[in-house]
Amino acid sequence: MADAAHIVHPIPPLFDENSETLILGSFPSVKSREAMFFYGHPQNRFWRLLALLFGEAPPRTIEEKKALALSHRLALWDSIHSCTVTGSSDSSIKDVVPNDLSVILRGSRVNRIFCNGALSHQLYQKYIYPQTGIKAQKLPSTSPANAAFSMERLAEQWKIIL
Repeated sequence: MADAAHIVHPIPPLFDENSETLILGSFPSVKSREAMFFYGHPQNRFWRLLALLFGEAPPRTIEEKKALALSHRLALWDSIHSCTVTGSSDSSIKDVVPNDLSVILRGSRVNRIFCNGALSHQLYQKYIYPQTGIKAQKLPSTSPANAAFSMERLAEQWKIIL
C-alpha cells in the first residue's frame, strides 16, 4: 500500500483563447502524474469517451489528446491544486488547496464548467464556485473505479458537453 503524500498538482491547465467548456477532474492519478497529462491511466475512459462523442478516432499520444480537446473548444484541469493523497484514491484525499481557475477564465471564452465525478464537483462547489460564480454540472466519473457506468451510459450523460 502506498503511503499518503502531500502533492502539488504537476500538470498545467490545457486551454487556449477559443476554449469555451472547462472539464475539471479532481486530482491526477499516479499514472497521470507519471505521464504529466490528464487521464493518463489506460483504463480511464475519458479519451475514448470524447472520441466517441465527437465522432473521432481515440487519441493515442499526448499531442493527439491535446488536439482533440482544443479542436472542440475544451479546457481541462482539476479542482485541486494540492492535497494529501494515498496513491490515486479519491477517497483518501485530504488537506485540499483548490486550484485558481482565473488563469483559464481570463485567457479563454470558458462559460460552461463540468466536473468529471462527484469529488471534483463537491470541491468545486465548496472552494471554487464562490470565486467564479459559474455553476458547474456534475457528470459521472470516467474513472475505471466507476464500474456502474458502461461506456453507453457515460456517453448518454456526457453528451451535454456537445
